[in-house]
Amino acid sequence: MTLVLLVLSFIIVTFGFVIAFGAPFLPTLKPQIAIALDLIDLKPEQTLLELGSGDGRVLVAAAERGLKVVGYEINPLLVLYSWLRTRKYGRNVRIIWGNYWNKKWPPVDGIFVFLLNRYMPKLDKKIIQESDNNVKLVSFAFIVPGRKPVKIRHGVYLYIYND
Repeated sequence: MTLVLLVLSFIIVTFGFVIAFGAPFLPTLKPQIAIALDLIDLKPEQTLLELGSGDGRVLVAAAERGLKVVGYEINPLLVLYSWLRTRKYGRNVRIIWGNYWNKKWPPVDGIFVFLLNRYMPKLDKKIIQESDNNVKLVSFAFIVPGRKPVKIRHGVYLYIYND
């Protein structure tokens, strides 16, 4: 009984503490993933960064389109699950266990997020700080305050950050 309580406590903590850093794990729906990847319109071999990669479903969909993908995830259980799920894509998928707010991002062509409203201004500043070229951002459900989306489709917003 004690082991079961320990395991349940670990699971609750690993899924709950992430709210302090971004958003709780809520899987992005397949239609929104397809819309986001269509809107961002990256070409094969370009790189997509997913902030809060969860169970890896966006990473898989992007890799299936020939993109290189990097996912940041803070929940160790989801990191393990998504790593297992994406192994067949080899070097085209990289999952980083950690807090993306405190890390230097790799050079990317596009970014996908499903964050909460309160983190969008912080994301805007981080993109400006980290990007050294034109980068596209697709956000599911939440807008970047003070920026006008280039396109909006079914709750997915496309932004383009220029030099």
